[in-house]
Amino acid sequence: MPKVLSKKEYYGIITLSLLTLFFACASLWTVYTEHTMLVPRYGGTYTEALVGEPQFINPVLAGINDVDRAIATLIYSGLLKYDGEGNIVPDLAERYDVSENGKEYTFFLRNNILWHDGKSFTADDVVFTFTAIADPRYGSPQRVGLQGLLVERIDDMTVKLTLPYPHTQFLDKLTIGIVPKHIWEGINPRNANLADANLEPIGTGPYRFVKFTKDKYGAIISFSLEANTHFYGSTPFIDAIDLYFYQTNEEALQAYRDGDVMGISGIAPRDMDAIKKRGSEVHTFATPKYFAVFFNQTNSKPLADRQVREALWRATDRDAIIRDVLGGNGIIANSPILPWLTGHNADIIGYPYSQDEARNILNNAGWKDKNADGVREKIIGTSKEATDLTITLITSDSPELLKTQEMLRDQWTAIGAEVLIENYTLDEVKQKIIKPRKYEALIFGEALTQYPDPYLFWHSSQKKDPGLNLALYDNKGADQLLETARDTASQDERNAAIVKLQDTIHADIPALFLYSPAYLYAIDTDVKGIAATAISTAARRFIGIERWYIKTDRVKKIQ
Repeated sequence: MPKVLSKKEYYGIITLSLLTLFFACASLWTVYTEHTMLVPRYGGTYTEALVGEPQFINPVLAGINDVDRAIATLIYSGLLKYDGEGNIVPDLAERYDVSENGKEYTFFLRNNILWHDGKSFTADDVVFTFTAIADPRYGSPQRVGLQGLLVERIDDMTVKLTLPYPHTQFLDKLTIGIVPKHIWEGINPRNANLADANLEPIGTGPYRFVKFTKDKYGAIISFSLEANTHFYGSTPFIDAIDLYFYQTNEEALQAYRDGDVMGISGIAPRDMDAIKKRGSEVHTFATPKYFAVFFNQTNSKPLADRQVREALWRATDRDAIIRDVLGGNGIIANSPILPWLTGHNADIIGYPYSQDEARNILNNAGWKDKNADGVREKIIGTSKEATDLTITLITSDSPELLKTQEMLRDQWTAIGAEVLIENYTLDEVKQKIIKPRKYEALIFGEALTQYPDPYLFWHSSQKKDPGLNLALYDNKGADQLLETARDTASQDERNAAIVKLQDTIHADIPALFLYSPAYLYAIDTDVKGIAATAISTAARRFIGIERWYIKTDRVKKIQ
């Protein structure tokens, strides 16, 4: 008679069989994965939260609205574009030549490019775009940077652009999207801002407009795009993009935390904890923006003393500021030209942090606390009364800048300075503080481009409004270097002048350079292929989006 298994034996055999099956499957999966790899495949929809609302998705009319500019980078293409490392490379242009005097640029356009409506792209579209920008009836925000530009059609696929003088930032201007002549030539320039084509754009870029939706009050709340299957570059892997608009950063952040969208950009360091709880991947992009303390020496006797300015620099723990203010998402700035920008002087490392050295510098310069009130003082010139080492430090009401201001106050107080702090709204800082130059020390940021033009920020002719020389810097040698950098057609001569300029600024200390914050972009881990490391503006976070992907296939590895 056959033996009947006990329950214990029965379950033991079942368990052993399941374990055998599990390990067999695991072994097969291991072999399978070792001989195959994941590759992108077409499909999927990417969703993102943006703060604001689109108005002019038109490169000619788009101003400082980040929503307009971001969507425009998806829909339009320029003669040139930025790659993921911050370099300018050909886009609609296949190549270009530059004359020896640096004034004439001849662009040879790619063949067989189509607008989203199927019409052919030609030199006529390029001529129309730059002519429209120059036409005051359009009121283009781009006009100031392209004044005096002559545009000439050589043939269907060749355009010549002529400048009145060499322009260091001209290549950056040529990343502006080209608009279709056949759409816009029939629209009165004075009414261009009312045209439907501003919100139903037709471009040549990797994505094309599908639709937008409005709420009951008429505000646009979403914008839908689909992949341009006739794109002259690589066909985008992601089939569709849906953008959702919110009135505040808090609303956009909540939508991301709730899983309503897959991505959110421009994250403040203070929101990183909330982002991490979502389990996202946070991409950090280097940007051409830095923050500094600009010293107005004409309004402050202590700050007119170079030794005081050096002592303040040495008393500043910039590593601690980056850690506590930016959560470590930034780098120290040692000069007005950041490490990844053309013309950066890598030999400048700033004045090393040392509060002891800062105190020694002040002591040797005659700034001493003789009355033991905690504040140093000094007799300056023929004055009979001592001048206190008192500095008023001003900034805007951004949480990050307020924290920076507090840390600077504490660090400078520790070496015997009295630091009075004031803060205002950003608009108040611009209108009531910067415009009339009513400050002693100002924490403020300056945004550059890949090919920066420091003339605007450091030439003595720019000391008064609307100039941007916030340090009121006045050095004849620096002026000459700035003029050389602007006027020369030689990139090597320009770079040499800018490198030497940084040495001059470093020696004079008209400002205390603090940090360059990273741009933070959180995206679900399902979205792959994001390879950019540096972006010139927030709108350019979509660089290389045609290579982003959501869907994957597993294929056999090629031995």
